[in-house]
Amino acid sequence: MWISYIGHATLLLELGGATILTDPNFDPKLGRILPRVSPPGIALEKLPALDAILLTHAHADHLSFDSLERLPRGIPLLAPPVIAKWLRRLGFDHAVDLAPDESTRVDGVAIHAAIATHRGNRYGFDRWRSSANMYLLDAGPTAETIFFAGDTALVETTHALVERILWGNGRELDLALLPIGYAPWWKPGFRKGHLTHDDALTLFERLRARVLVPYHWGTFRHVTATAHDAIERLRERLSSHHLSAAVRIIEPGESLELSPEEGDARP
Repeated sequence: MWISYIGHATLLLELGGATILTDPNFDPKLGRILPRVSPPGIALEKLPALDAILLTHAHADHLSFDSLERLPRGIPLLAPPVIAKWLRRLGFDHAVDLAPDESTRVDGVAIHAAIATHRGNRYGFDRWRSSANMYLLDAGPTAETIFFAGDTALVETTHALVERILWGNGRELDLALLPIGYAPWWKPGFRKGHLTHDDALTLFERLRARVLVPYHWGTFRHVTATAHDAIERLRERLSSHHLSAAVRIIEPGESLELSPEEGDARP
């Protein structure tokens, strides 16, 4: 299993013979305003052949129309139904509905969806477009599993998809891909739809995963935080955290190979 961090929430995942791209955003600026601080770890035109694209919600940092226009058509673009319908109306005929609690298969990899605790509508007026997904990728009973959270808050049910699909069948999660963000004290609502670095560590422990790879950092400057605020705080926290050995921080442009034989670092 290979994981390449392209930037923000864009990761290239290779498992079970399938190559999957998450929330593609190769834009030089976020919303045409906030500059990118590091180039995409893999240039869009250098991507390998893709078997599927996962889209979690409609926010501009996760859904780049320009990036979708530049990617080959015909690759299944899995998204919450209301988002997939919108994309098809805009001409992306390869957008496919995948609602929470539904599953599909891509080249032998099962992809399960669950609802994320995140208001994902694109604009202030389109509340009906607020659906957000999380995904569990399962390459088979004796193969790798990946949980990709998109954007979500930490609630009591955030781990329920892993519990139902894996724990219920005597299996455990291999890799947790979790976003990290920085919430300044004057922005108390941040955690209603996002994970801080501490929340990500808590969710990692609840998921009982073997390895955590954090994302959502090192790519764009934000209005309330720099691109590195969250990762700097995570690194500081890991200096004394009991799960520090299981956290793999990969920079934009770096890749990680996770083998089944690698030591089990679960709590």
